[in-house]
Amino acid sequence: MGGWAIAVHGGAGVDSRLPEERQAAAKRLLAGCLEIGADALRSGAMAIDVVEMLVRELETDPFFNSGRGSALTARGTVEMEASIMNGPDRRCGAVSGITTVKNPVSLARRVMEFSPHSYLAFQGAEDFAIEQSVGPAMSFDTGIQMNGLPISVYAPETVGCVVVDSTGGCAAATSTGGLMNKKCGRIGDSPLIGAGTYACDLCAVSCTGEGEAIIRATLARDVAAIMEYKGLALQEAVNYAIKERLDGGKAGVIAVSKDGEVAYGFNSNGMFRGCATEDGFMEVGIWE
Repeated sequence: MGGWAIAVHGGAGVDSRLPEERQAAAKRLLAGCLEIGADALRSGAMAIDVVEMLVRELETDPFFNSGRGSALTARGTVEMEASIMNGPDRRCGAVSGITTVKNPVSLARRVMEFSPHSYLAFQGAEDFAIEQSVGPAMSFDTGIQMNGLPISVYAPETVGCVVVDSTGGCAAATSTGGLMNKKCGRIGDSPLIGAGTYACDLCAVSCTGEGEAIIRATLARDVAAIMEYKGLALQEAVNYAIKERLDGGKAGVIAVSKDGEVAYGFNSNGMFRGCATEDGFMEVGIWE
């Protein structure tokens, strides 16, 4: 093994009634992100830059539940969350309660690089966005449809990306609009380092699914810990974490290792996902 690798996800727990044309649109979006990431990595881009770049793409397109496509709270408002982590030095940044920033993942990276903190939320995060000139601001349509589909058919989900670059450096990023109809102030797993996002010198992991179950399992960190302490390979570690750590919760995981391996797993009804490696392999999928 060796070389660069990318994995992206658009959420686990896909509604089986999702129309075929919407499934095809999701696959096109994920494939397009993989092409962008592959081009960047061929040019020598670092993992941290690529995960931010691809999650920005997914936030900007309204298909998935992040950025422009975010789900609405019980009050019909938007509270976005994101995190990013750089494996080689384990620096990280996270934000919650974001209402107007187009790309929360970029604000999370600003927190990592330009603040003394790892996590900012709600008004403090919005104030920091203004200080950092992160934008542009946006507003949301709070109609009865989500991305052109009736609420009864649409189950929006989180986005994420993991990358290992040609130097063996790993990075991960995750972004979400949270649960549809969630209580205001609810924070899920996506911005929590070790739960929804984790990267270290061994691997990078991004999770999606039932946030409360992922938080209880510290699922992303657990994949890395299983590799480190049990000595399992990447795919084995993902499989073990999904099977043994979720206590009945439904979730999905994407991961890469420093050796250029890529892996994913889920115990839900499908997961929007795709991966690409330096040797030319690429695939996108939704179902088992």
